[in-house]
Amino acid sequence: MPKNDNMLAILWLLNSGAKMTAKQISEKLEINIRTVYRYIDALCASGVPIISDSGHNGGYRLLNLFIRAPLLFDMEEKKALVHAAIFAKEAGYPLSEALSNATSKLRMYTNQEQESMLNRHLAGYEVINGRRYLSIQPVLMELEQAIDKEVSVGIDYRSSRDEQPKNRLIDPYGLVYWNNTWYVVAFCHLRNEIRTFRVERILEIKHTQSKFKRPEAFSPREFFMQNLLPDLDGKDGIISLKIEGRSDALDDLCQHWFLGHYLKERTLNRAIFWLEEEFIHNYVPNFLIPYGKSIQVIEPQSLKEKLVATASELTEYYKLQ
Repeated sequence: MPKNDNMLAILWLLNSGAKMTAKQISEKLEINIRTVYRYIDALCASGVPIISDSGHNGGYRLLNLFIRAPLLFDMEEKKALVHAAIFAKEAGYPLSEALSNATSKLRMYTNQEQESMLNRHLAGYEVINGRRYLSIQPVLMELEQAIDKEVSVGIDYRSSRDEQPKNRLIDPYGLVYWNNTWYVVAFCHLRNEIRTFRVERILEIKHTQSKFKRPEAFSPREFFMQNLLPDLDGKDGIISLKIEGRSDALDDLCQHWFLGHYLKERTLNRAIFWLEEEFIHNYVPNFLIPYGKSIQVIEPQSLKEKLVATASELTEYYKLQ
């Protein structure tokens, strides 16, 4: 058996409450006795409370109730789980309290040296989310439960275009966290199609008695990304957007949530994107203006003209203020 399987087998043998010698363990698992010693040393190093009694009736045993302790987490795995809990809490993860309790239990079963090491790592580790909606956590909890139980929910939803919220019945398929914002991908009975809803715009949510069945192999992430960043393969009107400028400014542009998806070529002082001409003229000017003189559009010429027109409109607007 693989190493981890053998180590887990040793834990289950000892968890029975019986005291076992290394020889008995090696015979039971059909492994070398030296291998047993190595595995027990590794388990002890990871914080497993294995007691070694010497003498005629000696052997290995576990402290009581060890079954409640996390199994086979090494130090890097413990650190990763505690760090992940920090990320989740900052993102408004609906089960962040349960995750915090889980990591507290994990730390409970670490030895003093490991506890000190975890504290040192956490002391220099912070996550700052510039956009947090603490008030949406109850809504996220309700949505998570509805997704799990496949129960339809009624929501009062106010879109960016509506002054007053509208009541909708939706079948929630999944939650997506993107760009510091939570979304629910759901079948909307009002529109009779799958839609994406921003969770902070849900003003009220109520479970119903109606059940639904999520389509097999449906991926909320894929649906979300396809609607956010449509595939350009085979489409007409695709042109090249060539930009030169400072390397740090181009780095930022290449990581842009929209432009970065369409990056085709990058050198130290140049980036080339392939985009629909309509997108370039309607949206890209607003992306580029904040970069000022740190970048320069090389092509298309029509975008240069659009930038001039946009800048002129802004100038005239503020002259009138």
